[in-house]
Amino acid sequence: MGEFNAEWLERNFPCKQACPVHTEAGKYVTLVGEGRYREAYAVARRPNPLASICGRICGAPCESVCRRGELDAPIAIRALKRFVTERFGVESMMDFSVLTEIYGERRGRYSERIAVIGSGPAGLACAHDLALMGYPVTIFAASPVAGGMLRLGVPEYRLPRALIQLEVNAILSLGVELKTNARLGRDFTLADLKEQGFTAIFLGVGAMRSRELTIPGVELYGVLRGIDYLLNINLGYKVEMGQNVVVIGGGNVALDVARTAARGGEQANLQRNLSIVQALDVARSAIRFGARKVTVCSLESESEMPAAREEMEEAAREGIRFIHRVGPKSLVGEKGTVTGIEFLEVSRVFDETGRFSPQFIDGSETLFPTDTVIIAIGQTGDFSFLQPQDGIETRAGRILIDPDTLATTASGVWAGGDAAFGPRIAINAIADGKRGASSIDEHFRGVRRPEQDVAVEIDLHSRYARDLDFEGIPRQKPPTRPISRRIGIAEVEECFGEREARLEGKRCLHCWTNTIFEEDPRAGTECILCGGCQDICPEDCIEILPVALVTDPPPEVWELAPILENGKRVGSIFIKDEETCIRCGLCARRCPVGTITMQSFHTKEDAIA
Repeated sequence: MGEFNAEWLERNFPCKQACPVHTEAGKYVTLVGEGRYREAYAVARRPNPLASICGRICGAPCESVCRRGELDAPIAIRALKRFVTERFGVESMMDFSVLTEIYGERRGRYSERIAVIGSGPAGLACAHDLALMGYPVTIFAASPVAGGMLRLGVPEYRLPRALIQLEVNAILSLGVELKTNARLGRDFTLADLKEQGFTAIFLGVGAMRSRELTIPGVELYGVLRGIDYLLNINLGYKVEMGQNVVVIGGGNVALDVARTAARGGEQANLQRNLSIVQALDVARSAIRFGARKVTVCSLESESEMPAAREEMEEAAREGIRFIHRVGPKSLVGEKGTVTGIEFLEVSRVFDETGRFSPQFIDGSETLFPTDTVIIAIGQTGDFSFLQPQDGIETRAGRILIDPDTLATTASGVWAGGDAAFGPRIAINAIADGKRGASSIDEHFRGVRRPEQDVAVEIDLHSRYARDLDFEGIPRQKPPTRPISRRIGIAEVEECFGEREARLEGKRCLHCWTNTIFEEDPRAGTECILCGGCQDICPEDCIEILPVALVTDPPPEVWELAPILENGKRVGSIFIKDEETCIRCGLCARRCPVGTITMQSFHTKEDAIA
């Protein structure tokens, strides 16, 4: 295909580019469509040590850029990841045999001991990659269970606790040591770790403190913080709650809190490892655990709320009510107990530049009665464990790091995840853990391990066949549990059936495959301007025009177009809209001289036969 341009190819693979760990999502989606599930799992798992978890709770940034969404709706990438992990992931008990195929035998051990502080997604991913590289790693977890905010901040109806434990066990099987109930600053210090022989430390301590509302009445009994509420519920402690719960916040954390509170408090006390929640999960959990009435109050309108649309829809189906465009002015109470919230109406949430800058309407106060208020407006880091002699600088609730290497201001200490970047989705923290592991390895070995090689496959059109009307297959919606059965820890979303999964996999547009137009007179592949490609294109994304009609063509067009004596240029220019192209391959099949070919790129391990 001429000179290989990796950057151009990457731009044509948006789902991979959007994924923080660069999962080749389109590849495993396509393999699912072909019924090649084991290979699909290998593609999904290779860059992601928590693939089974992500198959259930990933924010799926890949879906927001999926080019299929321009046609009708994006591919259900996350749900298809769950489909293959249920067959070959840790929950299937086949994960270990597949991982041997992916990674081979473990490398020889190095002598440098590494401490990972925090057992959330960043810490687990860092420990996983370092262990595969051959380093002895010890994870220190402050809580009695591993998983960090995956365990303490995500409700069990979205992420089963047994699945988290299986993912942790798979990482421990690589030789990683885990120490629970080991809190930095209480049970040991960074100086202690260095004295014990740890030569590198990765801080993945998360953002475990709720942001506070600075309004009168927050000290009243019956006012809870979202993170504290979820932590206590998840660890099995009883949380006293009334029958009329108001959750303040507009993010997924607020909905987690609301949905958990709605699911029944007594059941929470029967299981010590019950889930905890945040925003929408707070609201949904409130419903599940005993509250008769749960209301989410947000500054934003319905369209402005940062929570995922699907989460809001499911919360509404579970009976959670929403009040939009209101902000709390004060909490009121009697005899030290909260009895209501005084709200102001919001005139705007964002200013002209799109910056968060809420404004309120004077004189619009209304009193909303309640007996429990849960504040879920965000999280921040708690770095009280740091000591001046540690040499680690923090600012605005974050650890200061080098954005390229994740190195902190202290020698031999790296940091990532929410502690360094603020609250984000789990896949971002996983990427940080992997980047931290790579930086630590480079620090000790002096060189960065090479990236995977990219292979280009040519003459693909001879066997590149798509199902007829693949572009007409509608998005398959993952099944959900009926409302009547959504109690306690029962999962809401269920796994695709095989028929639906394969249909969804066939919807992929194969963005990594491209129509390449290349003339070679010696090989007889010189375009004859027959227009067959333009005629057969189902999306009308190909045009052949005289050069004279084209304004501001690329420089290479001028180089190829001959110049006549009168100074005019002649010839034709071939124009193709890459964004509209669905990679059907019909133009390559139609081309009578072979000027058009279908060519594909992939990492060598992920070749699709």
